[in-house]
Amino acid sequence: MTSKLKQLQQYTTLVADTGDVSLIRSLQPQDATTNPSLLLKAAQQAQYAALLQQARSAHPGSGAHAAMDFAVAVGVEISQLIPGRISTEVDARLSFDEEATYAAALKLIEAYQAKGLAKERILIKIAATWEGIRAAERLEKQGIQTNLTLLFSFAQAAACADAGVYLISPFVGRIYDWYKKTSGQDYSGQDDPGVQSVARIYRYYKTNGFNTVVMGASFRNLGQIEALAGCDRLTISPELINQLDAQDGQLSRQLSPEQAGEARIELNEAAFRWAHNEDAMATEKLAEGIRAFAVDQIKLEQLFS
Repeated sequence: MTSKLKQLQQYTTLVADTGDVSLIRSLQPQDATTNPSLLLKAAQQAQYAALLQQARSAHPGSGAHAAMDFAVAVGVEISQLIPGRISTEVDARLSFDEEATYAAALKLIEAYQAKGLAKERILIKIAATWEGIRAAERLEKQGIQTNLTLLFSFAQAAACADAGVYLISPFVGRIYDWYKKTSGQDYSGQDDPGVQSVARIYRYYKTNGFNTVVMGASFRNLGQIEALAGCDRLTISPELINQLDAQDGQLSRQLSPEQAGEARIELNEAAFRWAHNEDAMATEKLAEGIRAFAVDQIKLEQLFS
């Protein structure tokens, strides 16, 4: 029988959630995504030693500039192994500054173009705060496509669709973590709150004709992935991809465009902030995620300073 990985690929585009070039070469995904945590791990691997030294030499005494140069260099190397796009993240410390996020995104695009990679091969990752969504809206109007990350609430998803962002990354596993810790109950399959969140967003988008791509992220187990078979995209760790490839058995499609979703809602800033604030899980996980990425960004910069 065909592996579950091959069956999943019939319904869903897979993205490798890693910055490890050797793993991407073996997995051969359509797209790849990085973040400060993955780049920090990459910086400690021997295969990236030359890129690390090049960034350090090009920007002596400037950890921030060297870290960006390294992130772009890794992205360019990954892009040579995939047919699709590489996602690169804006500094999480800019998450509540629309202008700074917008400017940082333009710098990333310029840095990629200077290394020969066109903007059509890049997705700029931005935290899905109100300010981040507004910056993404401006970038999209200029033909720079975005990946809105750290997405936990339905309000974030609705606002991203209204802004016309190219892609969102709702974090299945982190939602699951919060509910498991809070309730003391484990969840599986369609009862998993992370799965339910992504399925709700997917159906809302399809019902209302939004073109924004839904890419489930941050998986803890194969059950979560199987329960979202049919989602536009899923970004999965190499470990879980290999587990899927090793398993036989039937994998049925769970999400499809004709499934009914909710009527469209439109949120101004006040309504967005209130709706997001009403979701305790989303409020906590967004703040926690921004802090964690900021910590790893600082550690990455310290490698160069």
